[in-house]
Amino acid sequence: MERPVRASVFVLCALPFAWLLYGAVYGGLGPDPGEALMHSTGEWSLRILAMTLLMSPLRVWTGKPWVIKLRRMLGLYAFFYATIHFTLFLQFYTGWAGAALLQELVERPYVSAGFAAWCIMLPLAITSTRGMRRRLGQRWIKLHRQIYVAAIIACIHLLWQARSDIGEALAYLLVFGLLLAWRFRRALKANSRLKPGKV
Repeated sequence: MERPVRASVFVLCALPFAWLLYGAVYGGLGPDPGEALMHSTGEWSLRILAMTLLMSPLRVWTGKPWVIKLRRMLGLYAFFYATIHFTLFLQFYTGWAGAALLQELVERPYVSAGFAAWCIMLPLAITSTRGMRRRLGQRWIKLHRQIYVAAIIACIHLLWQARSDIGEALAYLLVFGLLLAWRFRRALKANSRLKPGKV
């Protein structure tokens, strides 16, 4: 059951990219293909990031330990779409000029937030291998908890960019807030079990 599920998740996560690529080649992205590509890749990065963080609760709820093995693949896909999103921004808005990017970061807070989220995700993607986990030990766990910080900042990026229509950004904030609350509550329970009993 594990391998077919992993293969299916891999294909499903790749489908949005394939669809966007098809639309870009055959003119199916509307009058502003650059904007359509940027919006879609940013959205898919957030969606897959939410699925990544859902794997730990899902493992507990289903009692199936192998579910957690999907987390690495999903996390890398979330970073993949975030990187394409960032690359498209460089291509269509700054022209790969460092000075132009710096100006955007200074003048547009939502750009700074998005860039910060991507920068947090970068070391997580680099250290996602089993070898890096062994080398870093407990530091690996602390480092990868920063994914929640990246998720919240990414939501703020969307919220600032949305301006008037903030419903979608608030929905993402709610989802990530609930996932973070679940993690926090579980950590509190674990700490309380470790404390010595009262005499």
